[in-house]
Amino acid sequence: MDLVTILLSVVVFLFLANAFRNQKQGNYKNVPPGPKPLPIIGNIHILDIGKPYKTFMQLSKKYGTVFSFQIGMSKSIILCGYETIKEALINHGELFSERPVIPLFSDAIRDHGIIFSTGENWKVMRRFTLSTLRDYGMGRRTIEDKIIEESDCLVQKLKSYGGKPFDNVMSIYAAVTNIIVSILLSKRFDYDDPTILRLMGLVNENVKLLSSPWVVLYNCFPFLAKWLPGAHKTIFENVREFQEFIRVTFTKQKKELDVNDQRNLIDAFLTKQQEGKSEYTQYYHNENLTGLVIDLFGAGMETTSTTLRWGILLMMKNPEIQQKVHNEIERVIGSAQPQMEHRKQMPYTDAVIHEIQRFGDIAPTALPHSTAQDVTFRGFFIPKGATVITLLHSALRDKDYFEKPDEFYPEHFLDSDGNFKKNEAFIPFSIGKRSCAGETLAKMEIFLFFTSLLQHFTFQPPPGAKLDLTPAMGSTNAPKPHEICAIYRR
Repeated sequence: MDLVTILLSVVVFLFLANAFRNQKQGNYKNVPPGPKPLPIIGNIHILDIGKPYKTFMQLSKKYGTVFSFQIGMSKSIILCGYETIKEALINHGELFSERPVIPLFSDAIRDHGIIFSTGENWKVMRRFTLSTLRDYGMGRRTIEDKIIEESDCLVQKLKSYGGKPFDNVMSIYAAVTNIIVSILLSKRFDYDDPTILRLMGLVNENVKLLSSPWVVLYNCFPFLAKWLPGAHKTIFENVREFQEFIRVTFTKQKKELDVNDQRNLIDAFLTKQQEGKSEYTQYYHNENLTGLVIDLFGAGMETTSTTLRWGILLMMKNPEIQQKVHNEIERVIGSAQPQMEHRKQMPYTDAVIHEIQRFGDIAPTALPHSTAQDVTFRGFFIPKGATVITLLHSALRDKDYFEKPDEFYPEHFLDSDGNFKKNEAFIPFSIGKRSCAGETLAKMEIFLFFTSLLQHFTFQPPPGAKLDLTPAMGSTNAPKPHEICAIYRR
């Protein structure tokens, strides 16, 4: 059989499968409305692959806050607006608590770890992660001290540039990465250490590649795409290299393990393995440990460091806001070391940090959910196992909750007397049962790093540089490459 015949056979098979799927879905009543899909490709032809949330926002104007969108032969349900997302993830949290099968991630990490795992495995890994993060300092003075020490290192690194232009990406990534590494490995890397540079490079490259057309193709037609070259091949190679580093690390730690003196998260996991209980044998295996470390390393590095990069860029773009932050730091902290206890006394700085997270909009589509059973939601039928995308972008830009949703406006989080005020539509870490497990740690890092940097530096763009607030291409919204000038203040 020649290649042309094989390809024609595949196309016919896909067409028939698509027709069968559409006929089956058509038997359901009250399914959410949406654009009519084409055979085989679905609605891909109208999707902004690099920034899909833009397409979804446009479609919500026509179809409402609950609508369907088909990618390939898989239909997804899109939820828009804070009230809709809250109703699904809080009021019906158990029903929307699963993860769909995403071929790329299933093939890369086999549904191990915490982010993409499902069912009982996810529940066990989440319980372990939350309890262990607490044990090793999340939200406590011990981890606060580590962040303060790392902030000093970052200040010295930025000071070394002498006010001359530089790209701050790797310095900030390394500082933030050292915090999660301290919890995972009880270790700190120098910013120019080849190991941390390589690990950060692997994560960073994968984040960028996840928005490529090749990944969309792989997730639509994995049985076909896996035989073709493309970005997915690089992602798999990067994951394998990272997995090998982790295996070598925990193999070494296993030889040194003292169950009565557990030093970090990996030690805690290895101790569970040695206890030999049936539950532990089923869930505390090496594949879950590898997946968990990759999840925590990637999540712990990417979102917090990207938030800090947005913070510096927005301070350069808005020097009058930067000056107000400087003034509050001088008034409340002075030359002392910033600590978490200062936050309640610094409503303006706190509002600025919240607005950085809101405006930066780092995870606009969040990670997809899946229904645990058939659901009737807002009058629409959503079948068990359906992919559900909660558009966090639509909540962070919700006009009912934010006066100037498309502007950088710290007053979104201040009352008329200048006191900090909460805004319930502020959900950058998502909400419900699948919300970010490291939210408390991330909030602490962002406050301490940001205030320390603003205490020591005035950030300015290089002479003649134009500041672009358009996000770069990638699976997250990160600033485009740019240089900064860190002018030392003390």
